[in-house]
Amino acid sequence: MQQIRPSGSFQILPPVIKNLIIINVLVFLAKIGLENFGVDLDYYLGLFYWKSPYFRFWQPITHLFMHGSFTHLLFNMFALWMMGNTVETYLGAKKFMILYLISGLGAAFCQLMVYHFQLAELVEMMKLYPQEYAEFYYHPNFPLNTPMVGASGAVFGVLFAFGYMFPNAMIYLYFAIPIRAKYFVAIYAAIELFSGIRNSVGDNVAHFAHLGGMVFAFFLLAYWKKTGKLYLR
Repeated sequence: MQQIRPSGSFQILPPVIKNLIIINVLVFLAKIGLENFGVDLDYYLGLFYWKSPYFRFWQPITHLFMHGSFTHLLFNMFALWMMGNTVETYLGAKKFMILYLISGLGAAFCQLMVYHFQLAELVEMMKLYPQEYAEFYYHPNFPLNTPMVGASGAVFGVLFAFGYMFPNAMIYLYFAIPIRAKYFVAIYAAIELFSGIRNSVGDNVAHFAHLGGMVFAFFLLAYWKKTGKLYLR
């Protein structure tokens, strides 16, 4: 039987999750408010490919607090609370924050690498014909200038952590269909991998960022387990 020794007491909203939700909501409200003044916050805080004129060094962190819509925000915050509540309670606030950030940064790294391969041909064409592409360089619809926003990569890392730490816990899909956490995580990862490879037209979801969050969460948790910092037995 697998047991995990908790680092803190159970709370409906543990401190890190509570503060993450507050920050994400405030940033979303700021985004909506600034849109009324013609300011698109996505172009400052969203994550751009490093060859985009809109890329800034802080974006791998700040994009984690940006969301494209209220539905996007609601889904991510609900998933963070639902899966992260138990994870933060058992890991403690400090380790949970590390997990969240490492997963989010890992997701950003993976998505930037996907951009690198997807846009390699375009970048080469820009080098060969700089004058022809100059007029499009700053255009919002230019392929280099598509921002990635959302906490999904970090949330998927937390989702993986839940399945890793509590593999036999029951999750109820649509509040009715029971499935063990390890199978839920595995199925979700397979769906993300399939969707990322298929790369359907009009699909604006960063599937490989989601997978990146899971992969980096695995590396971190495996390291903690190996060094005795994750209380699994």
